[in-house]
Amino acid sequence: MEGNIDRRSFYGMGYGMYVVASYRNGKLNGQIANTVFQVSSEPPQIATAISKNNLTHDFIAESGCFAVTILSENTPFKDIGWFGFRSGRDIDKFENIPHKKGASGCPFVLENGLAGIEVKVVQKIDVGSHTLFIGEVTSAEVFSDGTPLTYAYYREHIKGKTPSGSPTYTPPRE
Repeated sequence: MEGNIDRRSFYGMGYGMYVVASYRNGKLNGQIANTVFQVSSEPPQIATAISKNNLTHDFIAESGCFAVTILSENTPFKDIGWFGFRSGRDIDKFENIPHKKGASGCPFVLENGLAGIEVKVVQKIDVGSHTLFIGEVTSAEVFSDGTPLTYAYYREHIKGKTPSGSPTYTPPRE
């Protein structure tokens, strides 16, 4: 059933803001993602939706793992832009970025990171423009206290835009 889809209606859905990262052949890469969620408690599993156009997608598909850094509301726009509006095909996103690697080799962003969750992929689902990677949590730790950055806070206070490859992108009205 098709109908009129006003994508602004998606703004009412709650989203966080995360760095989802992985590795391939010794190289690290990560991106901003707003679609990360827990899918089960036993075993603990989370999922993330990653655009098939993003380098991080290829890294996760090949390594079979990813790390999620939960960002703080204090995260400056320049850091969001570094991971969200630049391609790892053009720059080394972890050069000069304080980070640490988990047991799998996937990196966590330490500056403005509240917590990190390391995940082993157990299922991939093709959902059109994105792949939904579902994985079992292999480790999780809290880095610091603070308030997690939400997509609503990002739009209202940081005044950020949404990249066209994001699941929540709304094209300009003509």
